[in-house]
Amino acid sequence: MESKELAIRLARALDAKKARDIRIIRVHDLTTVTDYFVIATGTSTTHVAALADEADFQLGRQGVNVLRTEGHEGKRWILLDYGSVIVHVFTQEAHDFYDLEHLWADGEPVPAAEWRLPEEPAAAPQAQAEQE
Repeated sequence: MESKELAIRLARALDAKKARDIRIIRVHDLTTVTDYFVIATGTSTTHVAALADEADFQLGRQGVNVLRTEGHEGKRWILLDYGSVIVHVFTQEAHDFYDLEHLWADGEPVPAAEWRLPEEPAAAPQAQAEQE
């Protein structure tokens, strides 16, 4: 699987579990370590762990296994290493402290419009006549 497609699938898995501030940053020209970072924020340590587990589960179902994980003990910053894509899932406090978007500002952000799935339309309200 191409690294951009992998990053998009990971971002979508995180989005489906209500991650906040999801970013995909192409860092291929800036480091030899990876091609993309996927960065997301959870609302609590429990949410951070659930986000990381969901990303791992969803990609595992597609035959893509994580190479290495870090941070499950503290659940403030969990890193999932897929080789060409590294996922960082933070609590808000850890996200603010490490500020990876600033550190990798020379990277190329992938616009959310390229990876975010369109929202499903809300159910149509019932006609007033049916309620009477």
